[in-house]
Amino acid sequence: MALSLTIACLTCAKAFEHAGKDAAGFAILFMLAIVIPVITTVGILIFRIARREKTHFDPQFSDSLDS
Repeated sequence: MALSLTIACLTCAKAFEHAGKDAAGFAILFMLAIVIPVITTVGILIFRIARREKTHFDPQFSDSLDS
């Protein structure tokens, strides 16, 4: 198992040297630049939906805990 990981790392390292010295770092930076705004947008939308639900909540649809 360790040998296959070592070979894979060496293979990737040689491929990154051909593409540029820091290709892996740029790939991770690009991925974070895409993922972080998407996660932030989803979080903001969830927060807004929860706030609107709380503001417009109709108590007649509330479940009672007495059952």
